[in-house]
Amino acid sequence: MKSTLALLTATDEEALVQRLLARDEQALRLLHDHYSRNLLNVILRLVRDEDLAQDVLQEGLLKVWLSIARYDPARGRLFTWMVRVCCNQAIDAMRSPRHRFHSANKSLEAGGAQQASAPVSFNPEHIGLRELVLRLKPRQREVIDLLYFGGCTQVEAAEQLGIPLATVKTRARAALLVLGQLAK
Repeated sequence: MKSTLALLTATDEEALVQRLLARDEQALRLLHDHYSRNLLNVILRLVRDEDLAQDVLQEGLLKVWLSIARYDPARGRLFTWMVRVCCNQAIDAMRSPRHRFHSANKSLEAGGAQQASAPVSFNPEHIGLRELVLRLKPRQREVIDLLYFGGCTQVEAAEQLGIPLATVKTRARAALLVLGQLAK
């Protein structure tokens, strides 16, 4: 990305606007090359997040491309108008529910969360699960025994039982539905 600090002259700016109005994609590339670094710096001051600033810049430049007909040179320079478009885009991005959700939540690592193994004292017998499983159909029970008491994966259970994986999944689902009804 080129970084040019000097603004285009009024004549160059006018020619660029005319090319943008004519939907000249090379003009869009020129606009990006000439102004993106400066616009990104302005956006970064608002959002204070490099990734979000890059997204806002791209959205802002797209908005400039789509709404260039609204630009009025009598009201100010092209760069000033683009700054306003990009700042509005940044404000919209920061107000979005998605941004609020992500900025309010920390990653598990940043929050100091640690992985803990399951308690060794867990025993499904304590909650009467074995008695409920005995009430299942024999084919459902053998799948549940392998998956939940035997520690097998669905693929391993399918191999041990000599049945297709889809059948294991169907039987497990049916068994869990029955167990849900029995537990009520």
